[in-house]
Amino acid sequence: MMEFLYFPEDKTEYLPAILMLILFTVIAFIAMRFIIKASNNEKKKFEEQFPGAKREEQQIDKSSS
Repeated sequence: MMEFLYFPEDKTEYLPAILMLILFTVIAFIAMRFIIKASNNEKKKFEEQFPGAKREEQQIDKSSS
């Protein structure tokens, strides 16, 4: 019967898993940076289009304290 956990004797069998982990980590980091940058651009557009919205938000925060 085959063991439940398999730890290979030849450690080169770990290379594909390590490379895929690094690849997906880099892709996730790039996607996160892209989303943050897009969010900041949307925030700037919103603040340009509705300049009074920021002041109203600050007033709401002050009144709830």
